[in-house]
Amino acid sequence: MDPKDIEVRLKDAIDLTEVHVTGENSHYQVIAVGEVFADLSRVKQQQLIYAPLQDKIADGSIHALTIKAYTPEKWRREKLLNMPG
Repeated sequence: MDPKDIEVRLKDAIDLTEVHVTGENSHYQVIAVGEVFADLSRVKQQQLIYAPLQDKIADGSIHALTIKAYTPEKWRREKLLNMPG
Protein backbone atom coordinates (compact mmCIF):
# COMPACT_ATOMS: atom_id res chain seq x y z
CA MET A 1 0.00 0.00 0.00
CA ASP A 2 1.27 3.46 -0.89
CA PRO A 3 1.83 5.88 2.03
CA LYS A 4 -0.16 8.53 0.12
CA ASP A 5 -3.19 6.20 0.09
CA ILE A 6 -2.99 5.95 3.87
CA GLU A 7 -2.75 9.75 4.15
CA VAL A 8 -5.88 10.16 1.99
CA ARG A 9 -7.84 7.62 4.05
CA LEU A 10 -6.90 9.34 7.29
CA LYS A 11 -7.65 12.85 5.99
CA ASP A 12 -11.03 11.72 4.66
CA ALA A 13 -12.03 10.05 7.93
CA ILE A 14 -10.56 12.37 10.57
CA ASP A 15 -10.39 16.16 10.88
CA LEU A 16 -6.60 16.47 10.70
CA THR A 17 -4.48 19.57 10.22
CA GLU A 18 -1.56 17.50 8.93
CA VAL A 19 -0.77 13.86 8.32
CA HIS A 20 2.58 12.37 7.33
CA VAL A 21 2.99 8.70 6.44
CA THR A 22 6.25 6.94 5.64
CA GLY A 23 7.12 3.29 5.19
CA GLU A 24 6.93 0.36 2.82
CA ASN A 25 6.37 -3.39 2.69
CA SER A 26 3.33 -3.19 5.01
CA HIS A 27 5.23 -1.34 7.80
CA TYR A 28 4.26 2.32 8.18
CA GLN A 29 4.82 5.29 10.45
CA VAL A 30 2.05 7.86 10.89
CA ILE A 31 2.35 11.36 12.31
CA ALA A 32 -1.13 12.81 12.69
CA VAL A 33 -1.89 16.35 13.81
CA GLY A 34 -5.31 17.58 14.80
CA GLU A 35 -7.29 19.27 17.53
CA VAL A 36 -9.34 16.05 17.66
CA PHE A 37 -6.59 14.48 19.79
CA ALA A 38 -6.72 17.14 22.54
CA ASP A 39 -8.96 15.34 25.04
CA LEU A 40 -8.24 11.73 24.07
CA SER A 41 -6.05 9.22 25.87
CA ARG A 42 -3.19 7.71 23.90
CA VAL A 43 -5.21 4.52 23.39
CA LYS A 44 -8.19 6.48 22.04
CA GLN A 45 -5.89 8.44 19.73
CA GLN A 46 -4.53 5.20 18.29
CA GLN A 47 -8.00 3.72 17.92
CA LEU A 48 -9.06 6.81 15.98
CA ILE A 49 -6.16 6.29 13.55
CA TYR A 50 -6.68 2.52 13.25
CA ALA A 51 -10.41 2.75 12.47
CA PRO A 52 -10.22 3.99 8.83
CA LEU A 53 -7.39 1.53 8.12
CA GLN A 54 -9.02 -1.55 9.65
CA ASP A 55 -9.77 -3.29 6.35
CA LYS A 56 -6.16 -2.89 5.18
CA ILE A 57 -4.87 -4.19 8.51
CA ALA A 58 -7.22 -7.17 8.24
CA ASP A 59 -6.13 -8.07 4.69
CA GLY A 60 -2.41 -7.72 5.53
CA SER A 61 -1.74 -4.63 3.41
CA ILE A 62 -0.74 -2.94 6.67
CA HIS A 63 1.12 -5.23 9.05
CA ALA A 64 2.74 -2.74 11.43
CA LEU A 65 1.72 0.82 12.19
CA THR A 66 3.63 3.24 14.39
CA ILE A 67 1.48 6.21 15.41
CA LYS A 68 2.39 9.60 16.82
CA ALA A 69 -0.61 11.87 17.37
CA TYR A 70 -0.32 15.54 18.28
CA THR A 71 -2.51 18.56 18.80
CA PRO A 72 -1.44 21.49 16.56
CA GLU A 73 0.03 23.27 19.58
CA LYS A 74 2.14 20.30 20.65
CA TRP A 75 3.17 19.61 17.04
CA ARG A 76 4.63 23.11 16.70
CA ARG A 77 7.00 22.24 19.56
CA GLU A 78 7.74 18.68 18.43
CA LYS A 79 7.98 18.80 14.64
CA LEU A 80 11.63 19.78 14.40
CA LEU A 81 12.48 16.53 16.20
CA ASN A 82 9.93 14.28 14.52
CA MET A 83 9.48 15.38 10.93
CA PRO A 84 10.32 12.53 8.54
CA GLY A 85 13.33 13.12 6.32
